[in-house]
Amino acid sequence: MTELATRGQAFGLIAEGVAAGLSAPWRLYLARGCRYLSLSVGDRAEWNAWRTHLGCPELSVRVYDAGGEIRRSSVAEVVLDGCRISVELVEEVSTDDLDRLLVADPTTVQPTTVEPTTVEPEER
Repeated sequence: MTELATRGQAFGLIAEGVAAGLSAPWRLYLARGCRYLSLSVGDRAEWNAWRTHLGCPELSVRVYDAGGEIRRSSVAEVVLDGCRISVELVEEVSTDDLDRLLVADPTTVQPTTVEPTTVEPEER
């Protein structure tokens, strides 16, 4: 197969992942012409499993306000056989967990100690 030319081939790619033991995505979107396929997953473990299975080298994280709730969208993308495939995870986060907003993979947050520093006033 040189391109994901048909819907069957695109959905077959997802079926192969499910057959390999991955959880089925809760939402799939396939654009007309089979040039873009989007998978939405339910948790970080599923997101990591799908992005590893598909070999997604491109990762992006976006944090945004959704009507008073802070959400974090993690997207992993890869182009396979002429089709851009993205795996997306949307999580609600709170302001109590600011470290999680600042790292690409919140499972690797290490506690840090802050060294006190003295700030001298500016001379005018």
